Amino acid sequence: MKLTSEQRIQLHEFNNLTKSLSFNMYDICYTKTRQEREDYIEYIDEQYNADRLKKILTTVTEIIGAHVLNIAQQDYVPQGASATILVSEGPVVEVPNESYEESPGPLPDSVVMQLDKSHITVHTYPEYHPNEGISTFRADIDVSTCGEISPLKALNYLIHSFDTDIMTMDYRVRGFTRDINGKKLFIDHDINSIQNYIPDNVKDAYDMIDVNVYPQNIFHTKCKLREFDLNNYLFGYTKDKLSSEDRNEITKKLKMEMDEIFYGKNIKKQD
Repeated sequence: MKLTSEQRIQLHEFNNLTKSLSFNMYDICYTKTRQEREDYIEYIDEQYNADRLKKILTTVTEIIGAHVLNIAQQDYVPQGASATILVSEGPVVEVPNESYEESPGPLPDSVVMQLDKSHITVHTYPEYHPNEGISTFRADIDVSTCGEISPLKALNYLIHSFDTDIMTMDYRVRGFTRDINGKKLFIDHDINSIQNYIPDNVKDAYDMIDVNVYPQNIFHTKCKLREFDLNNYLFGYTKDKLSSEDRNEITKKLKMEMDEIFYGKNIKKQD
């Protein structure tokens, strides 16, 4: 039930519920030759380098109404990148101006001791199949908040920040807070599916499966793009350059890759 401002539940102290959103996206590409594979990995590293990931996370912070405490980012060799932002629900008082080179290592007590601390992270994983001509790019984003701010506010933005063939999303509310009478509150908002927070035009574009554990406030949604255009999965050329036989074979490989990721299991090849 949605409460008015006059009906808001009074808490014993602060809202210490932890709300965690894990968003995983997969981009799939057919890379027939070693050169195509290397070019694809290089392209992904350029498109989703640490600077861009930092900008994405900074926007997430603005969307959920949090305050940035600390930022760390890293581009990796041979591929991949990460960014992490430590945030708080409210403005932090007396944050030191010193630079900490070992970030995100130990922080000053005035930051660590904030009651409403949260974090946002993203890691990328470009990879390829050794002999099937398939390359994939995975990005893992985790938004964990403590207090009233909700990571679900940023879900739509995250979906549109990546070119996504497959998405898996997990949302969980952990812990409890208490009202002024000592009664435990294990969740502070209504939700029966992550799909409630996904726009209709996005839901129309994907096949979706939900697995929810309501008594434990655990919600899981996975999505697979419905329409398939082979041109969107070829790197550096279009399907008109391929024979009909090659188009069919490549399509079969790509769809199997997507199904295996979507269902989370290896699928036996059909002869």
